Formats: sequence, C-alpha cells, structure tokens
Amino acid sequence: MGSVPKKQWAQVVEKTGGPVVYKEIDVQEPGPDEVLVNIKYSGVCHTDLHAVNGDWPLPTKLPLVGGHEGAGVVVAKGNLVEDIEIGDHAGVKWINGSCLQCDFCQQSDEPLCGKALLSGYTVDGSFQQYCIAKAAHVARLHKDIPLDAVAPVLCAGITVYKGLKESGARPGQSVAIVGAGGGLGSLAQQYAKAMGLKTIAIDTGDEKKKMCTEQLGSYAFVDFAKSQNVVKDVQAATEDGLGPHAVILVAVNEKPFQQAAEYVRPRGTVICIGLPAGAYLKAPVFESVIKMITIRGSYVGNRKDSAEALEFFRRGVIKAPFKVVGLSELQKVYDAMHQGQIAGRYVVDTSK
Repeated sequence: MGSVPKKQWAQVVEKTGGPVVYKEIDVQEPGPDEVLVNIKYSGVCHTDLHAVNGDWPLPTKLPLVGGHEGAGVVVAKGNLVEDIEIGDHAGVKWINGSCLQCDFCQQSDEPLCGKALLSGYTVDGSFQQYCIAKAAHVARLHKDIPLDAVAPVLCAGITVYKGLKESGARPGQSVAIVGAGGGLGSLAQQYAKAMGLKTIAIDTGDEKKKMCTEQLGSYAFVDFAKSQNVVKDVQAATEDGLGPHAVILVAVNEKPFQQAAEYVRPRGTVICIGLPAGAYLKAPVFESVIKMITIRGSYVGNRKDSAEALEFFRRGVIKAPFKVVGLSELQKVYDAMHQGQIAGRYVVDTSK
C-alpha cells in the first residue's frame, strides 16, 4: 500500500437514526479484485439520509460509513486488477460490486444482482478518505474532469440519465420532470435537453421556476402548490394538450406518484425514480387501460449507462449545481435535508 496511511477520518453511523460521528478509523486494504480510492470529494444524496434513518425495507450494516458519490484517485489495487492503474481517477458509485455471473449481470442489469454490494449502505462508502470498491464497478474518470463537480453525477446524474433512457422518449418529444428544482431534477432537465427532449418542470417556488426556465431550459413550469388542477395544467403545457410523452418522478413524497398516470399522454410512460419512504403507487385502472400507459421503476444505471452519463458531463453539457462543505460538517447537511432546505447538491471535501 506504499505511502497510504493506516488511519483516516470518516463519518460513521454508529446507530440507526444517527447522528453521524466524525472520527478516525482504520484504512482497509483492497482484496484481489478491488481498488482503494483516495476520495477527494463525495456528493451527498438523499439516499444517504435514508441509510442513517434506516427507513427503507433494506437493512444497513452497522457501524456504517455512508456515501456513494465518491470521486478520487486510485492509490492501491489487488493483484487481479489489470485494467485500472494507481494514479488513475475513479468514482465510487452506489453499486460497489456484483457477482458478474448471474442472469442479471450477464445481461447488463448488474444493479439487479442478488449479491450486489451497495456503497454506503451494505458496505462502507465514500464519506471517508480512503474507500474500497470492486475494480470492475468503479467509474473511470478522465483526468480533465474536476473531481468536485463530477461527484453528484456519480449517482444523481447516472440515475436520471438511466430513467430518461428507460422512458423511451425520443428527440422532440416532451418529458415532465417532477421535483425539477432538486438535485436530481436539475440534472434530469439538462440530460433531457442534451438528448433532444423538451421538458416541463414541476415543482414549487419562484426561485425554482426561474432556475428551471431560465437556466436549465424547461419551456414550462407548473407550480404544484399554486395550481388549482395539476393534471390539467401539465396537459395544457404540451403543444397538443394531450400531456407529456413521459414523466420522470424524482419527488421525495408520495402524492406526485399518484398524479402522474393521470396527465401522461396516451401510450406515455411514467418512470418512478424517487423513493419516498413507505409510499405506494396508485393509478386509475380505466384511464390506464384505455390510454395504454406504462408505469415502470428505474433503478441506478449499469456500467455502460454510467460511462455514457459521464461522457455528457465531460463534454460540458451537464453542470450539477453544488456547494462544497467539509466532511466534518456532514451532519449539518443532513439537518438541512430534514428541513427541506437543500437547493441543488452538497459535496463534501474529505480533507476538511
């Protein structure tokens, strides 16, 4: 491991419900098929808060180092790793590893692998200075990509890009982005624009309206808090009044998931990405049948999706609005999340 230190600073979840504890822990050595990444920056995702709170029906390891948007430099690797070198830049994503042999892995659905390792959830993640991941799954980052700016793309960007692909929407068609003013929504609008899609932003507040229409390229904004009828307003925002061809749901509460099937156009697709705790999907059966709509879930992207999403970023067509804070301040970010005060994305600097 050369000059890699024995100890490092990390944010550790010691009990479900938190708070996280900023402390020194051991630096682990990579296994034969793993790399050790010196994390420089890590994005903070709403999933990280779910990991702290333990409110998903999926158990976390304890104690746990959260985080799954880690960007850094490879500093050590196992003896079986041949396609990535020490000194290369790499990203630690939500999928930390998979078996690579099951039916899902063989058909490029490795996020569905029954043995998938989840960064910052079932294995320690990127809220530490040195993080281990399977070499096959780390994102390869060009050295001309700034590590702070790319961090949010490693989960949020890849996830919304995958959802847009899953929607089947084609260039020139319209897509409604629900939760457009948040971290995922702001990226979804940019990816949609880069893919030739027209976007309707759904969120609330004048500040978010200005950001979505003036900075992120949405041609319409529906404020769900001010609207008397969200379904009619979204449909009216489309050129023919039939509704958008697809809906991308990145909201963090349940109600928008119940409305989307009502305003999507006939043969349209509703893509569910956000994961409100304890929420259920509900759609009117009659309208869903006669409109022949599709409702589907979209999980994180596979390795190919990741490479494509990162290439959009490298070409400069995707910019994730972010604010950098020190790793030691992570609990303050979680507190702001609890209060709904996050605009864009926070990125932690592991050196502070």
